[in-house]
Amino acid sequence: MKKVINELKYWSQVLLLPVYGLSFLFPRNKRIWLFGSTFGRRFADNPRYLYTYLQNKKSNIRPIWITRNLEIFNLLKKNNLEVYMSNSLKGFWFALRGGVYIYDNYSKDINFWLSGNALKFNTWHGIPLKMIQMDNKFDHVRHPKNTLSKLRWVLRRLSDEKPTDYVLTTSDYLKNIFASAFATPNVVVSGYPRVDLLNGNLENNIFLDSEKKIYESMLENKKNNIKNIIYMPTFRDSESEFFEVIQIKSFLDFLKYNNMSFYVKLHPKSKNLQRFKSIKQSNLIVVDKDSDPYTYLCLTDILITDYSSIYFDYLVTDKPIIFFPYDLNTYLKESRQMYFSYDEITPGHHVTTMEELVKAIKDILIDNVDNYVNDRKEVKKTVFNDCSIVGSQALAKVIETLL
Repeated sequence: MKKVINELKYWSQVLLLPVYGLSFLFPRNKRIWLFGSTFGRRFADNPRYLYTYLQNKKSNIRPIWITRNLEIFNLLKKNNLEVYMSNSLKGFWFALRGGVYIYDNYSKDINFWLSGNALKFNTWHGIPLKMIQMDNKFDHVRHPKNTLSKLRWVLRRLSDEKPTDYVLTTSDYLKNIFASAFATPNVVVSGYPRVDLLNGNLENNIFLDSEKKIYESMLENKKNNIKNIIYMPTFRDSESEFFEVIQIKSFLDFLKYNNMSFYVKLHPKSKNLQRFKSIKQSNLIVVDKDSDPYTYLCLTDILITDYSSIYFDYLVTDKPIIFFPYDLNTYLKESRQMYFSYDEITPGHHVTTMEELVKAIKDILIDNVDNYVNDRKEVKKTVFNDCSIVGSQALAKVIETLL
């Protein structure tokens, strides 16, 4: 029944095609900038931090957040920031009046059907290690296998591809990758607003309750000389193999004995969430899947990941990274191809067993050995033109020049 309802919702969008056409006729105000994230569900990523930056900057820009999430609406209203529910009359009105759409997925993060003639700026949500969008051959929406599949996803392709005028990246080296992935020459190189926080710059930040809880937990650990390790794996079918590789109780006992806490931030689609939540051990903390990790990453001591692009941004902190690709061959074969050689672009310990993971943690946090400082610097120079700029300030100036 749920599948049928979802199909009806999807195809009912056909009725909105005339609305989309009419939205091109509506006059827009270039000083009204609309922000949204993750299909309207989250308050996160580059749009979040550009939005909060503009709130505290004297200018004639009017930043407005558009959301489908009542918790986010209430939080921003409580802090006297301008925000509207996407399905409200004011949400519709400003979706038609806003001259600039700024988002991290697609313009439907705000409102695709009312977006005609707005300048649309996609900040995306990461520097890609994995092939994305048009370059991802496993993407059945962009690479349908047959005519039926092509027709099936025609509305999705319309609302995903057509809206974007400009796409953001962080280095000249990455421009061609983004141009290929998004099939556009309009790739802008600038700073990432979210990276501003990785040096501990949390001024004027607004925390969701779930984020504040993790931030305070990590801060308390710092005061008590407890190390904060965060594990941020990529979503894929083979991620369940984690529990075949890791004897979780033994692993957590090792960490606890050595005054370390293990924070797990999973992808929202992860199938491992309930498994992790069922483990009752005080030094295992499962982070809310919709929280924005940039609000607490500056307090971590190590990042453990596999294929998540979060590690590119984490390079700004110059803290150690452990890569845990226990299913690399399966991942490359069944999930994603990569833009780079994995071994060459991942500056840190590479481990595939629990014994190797434990040894890497010991090397870094107990023996204070860090053999990857220069490697991190080299990769950082590849993916960032300039880490010293204030990303929010730089990006705001770039967007103003496009109007």
